[in-house]
Amino acid sequence: SEFILSSFIPIWECRGLVRLLLSLAASSQAAPPPSMTTSHTSSFPIPHAIMKNSLSILSFILLLSPLFALSNTSFGAENTEGIKYDHFHEILKEEAVGRLDELGKVSDANGYLERTFQSPASIRAGNLLRAWMEDAGLKTWVDQMGNVHGRAEGINPSERALLIGSHLDTVIDAGFFDGSLGIICAISALKALNSSGRLGKLRRPVEVIAFSDEEGVRFQSTFLGSAAIAGILPVSALQVHDKNGVTVQGALRARSIETTEENLLLLKYEPESVWGYVEVHIEQGPVLENVGLPLGSVKGIAGQTRLKVTVKGTQGHAGTVPMNMRQDPMVAAAELIVFLESLCKQPDYYLSYDGQCTSSTVESLAGSLVCTVGEISTWPSASNVIPGQVTFTVDVRAMDDSGREAIIYEFSNRLYHICDRRSVFCNVERKHDANAVVCDPGLSTQLKSASYTALKRITGEDPGDVPVLMSGAGHDAMAMSHLTKVGMLFVRCRGGISHSPAEHVLDDDVWAAGMAVLAFLETLL
Repeated sequence: SEFILSSFIPIWECRGLVRLLLSLAASSQAAPPPSMTTSHTSSFPIPHAIMKNSLSILSFILLLSPLFALSNTSFGAENTEGIKYDHFHEILKEEAVGRLDELGKVSDANGYLERTFQSPASIRAGNLLRAWMEDAGLKTWVDQMGNVHGRAEGINPSERALLIGSHLDTVIDAGFFDGSLGIICAISALKALNSSGRLGKLRRPVEVIAFSDEEGVRFQSTFLGSAAIAGILPVSALQVHDKNGVTVQGALRARSIETTEENLLLLKYEPESVWGYVEVHIEQGPVLENVGLPLGSVKGIAGQTRLKVTVKGTQGHAGTVPMNMRQDPMVAAAELIVFLESLCKQPDYYLSYDGQCTSSTVESLAGSLVCTVGEISTWPSASNVIPGQVTFTVDVRAMDDSGREAIIYEFSNRLYHICDRRSVFCNVERKHDANAVVCDPGLSTQLKSASYTALKRITGEDPGDVPVLMSGAGHDAMAMSHLTKVGMLFVRCRGGISHSPAEHVLDDDVWAAGMAVLAFLETLL
């Protein structure tokens, strides 16, 4: 009977009926009473005529079951193939949550999470992820930029592959979920497929990539891992150095990865070999929490520019140089930072309308523009010394690329005026640029549908409409959009907090995310 229930009758509501009929059939063959009897599985009397024909009724149901299997309707916790999704609870929730916790403890610092490009902790994290990929039945390797790959070939290895990924590096004093969640959910979903014997039935290859660097903390150059795969990382990036003078190439060489200009170019995937890229990521904002849903589909990602501003003045004694004779780069930097805040709060007040900056551009900025100074350093950084040099970073993001450029132009223009007035030297370097990205409508629709399916399987209820969001944060999907179509799925995080140890995702939301990836992968079976 268990074979029948699991293989031939995939409709949840039929289980009790089939068990009853099997019981009645057994009873009727053993000792049929002359008139009325009571089945041991029921508290009410059953006519002997029904018992006598129970095998015929059961046979009729079994004849109909292939028709049920061909339908697209799913009921309760099983699908039309009889897959019991509650059985994946251990993989998609309990194990996934445990792995996120374990990965979050792999850090280069004591007392907080820090894992930067090719650091000792990043190597340990990569080895851990590789072991989990192999546990899911994937073939694994590490490429010349330190990216960790796990691939399932499916039934047709020559088909264009689906890539699923996120980053394994972190910011300083990070949370456990940024980047890691997307990798763990993908591995868990593929493990669920493997545990049910369906991993080899995928119509196209599926490859999980844990990108080595997205945050850009160590080298101030984001997307090192995904940009190399997408073919947009310039070979000059190998010679970019960190604060200790170590180059990207040197950091890789220290981990026994010899990366030259030639084999860096070979990392690029050919567009005709890739079907699409999907990324699961925490929202890093409050919208999903406000609407009370764990998942949301993403329709686009804001463009981003990072600047490094250097202000040089005259270093001197804090007690002997009169105030009106100082060329102080610190106060000049302070004025520049306050101006940037005013510019980004009221762009319509500062921007002039011309052929490049229209009223619609300014209006779009009003709803999406954000500017941040996240890092300041001084030299010689002593309490009794007027600094000789101050450097600070500027991060500008907006949905409208032309509006973002208008903000940078206005800031740069005003910067030189302020520096001239204060008799200090100023220089602006563009460290990173990424245009806004529109997610593929088809992939977005599929991810939205997969999210709906996942939530319904978990709760057994209609979850309502899955929200569609914009992303103000940069993601590896921005780099991958240069290679292929991209789609993203956001997962609710408590308070919208990210880049902080207070970053948190509910266990049930981890489960929902993994279930959504699984539902998406099932469309490839």
